[in-house]
Amino acid sequence: MAKQVKKNISKKKKVTRQVSHGRAYIQATFNNTIVSVTDQNGDVLGWASAGMAGFKGPKKATPYAAGQVVKKVLEAIEPVGIKEVNVYVKGIGGGREGAIRAFNSNGVQVLSIKDVTPIPHNGCRPPKRRRV
Repeated sequence: MAKQVKKNISKKKKVTRQVSHGRAYIQATFNNTIVSVTDQNGDVLGWASAGMAGFKGPKKATPYAAGQVVKKVLEAIEPVGIKEVNVYVKGIGGGREGAIRAFNSNGVQVLSIKDVTPIPHNGCRPPKRRRV
């Protein structure tokens, strides 16, 4: 019988870099609110959604749920040490204002707010007139 040799495999220690200034992307739809925090290059540091925060159904699009989502994101990226963010908001859901207010109330300074909701330049062709 061959003797099994156990190898010592050392895991690489994950390097957490300090980022004091970042970007927060808030996607507020009618069904959900998703918040991602990135550094200045756009590399995602952490994200969360209302579903991750434990909300189901229509409650996911509420301002309260958006506040909880921001709290969850900031817990996840605590080791990074973000102190100020530029906020980019996309969509017309109920969580828009709630998420921005939550950043302020959780000790992260909001430097600027920009709306990046896509707006069609005349969009799709409308359906033809209904004949009854």
